[in-house]
Amino acid sequence: MNRTERIPAWLRRTGIEVAGWSLVILGVAALVLPGPGLLMVVAGLAVLSLRYAWAHRWLHPVKERAFRAAAQGVQTTPRIAVAVSGGLAVMAAGVIWGLWRQVPHWWPLQDSWWLPGGWVTGGTLIASGVIGLALIVYSYVRFRHSGSSRK
Repeated sequence: MNRTERIPAWLRRTGIEVAGWSLVILGVAALVLPGPGLLMVVAGLAVLSLRYAWAHRWLHPVKERAFRAAAQGVQTTPRIAVAVSGGLAVMAAGVIWGLWRQVPHWWPLQDSWWLPGGWVTGGTLIASGVIGLALIVYSYVRFRHSGSSRK
């Protein structure tokens, strides 16, 4: 009996559903928020493709789009500079979020609602910036000198 046969089928199905949809939803949110959105959507579709044919069909086009966007993001030095600046800005926002706890005089809500989350929120921002910078490095190494997107 292999490892997957030891896990009950209902638990495997539930785990695939929860993990896949969580990654897709977080990925869609990360398309507009700091974070690797397309990467999470691809990961979520990869997990969901274990159960659904539609997710398997969508996986390849979304993965191609993610690789194309990564390749375009490192085509020119200004694009790389903007991307790196964005990653560093997100990391700086995380540090500020964790350190600066002074409530400004114009804040209309209770003082406890200023920068909710403290270092937990700041740490996730820092982690998002680090992941973003790592993806920029990956994209640079993989796509910068190739001229086309290798698989």
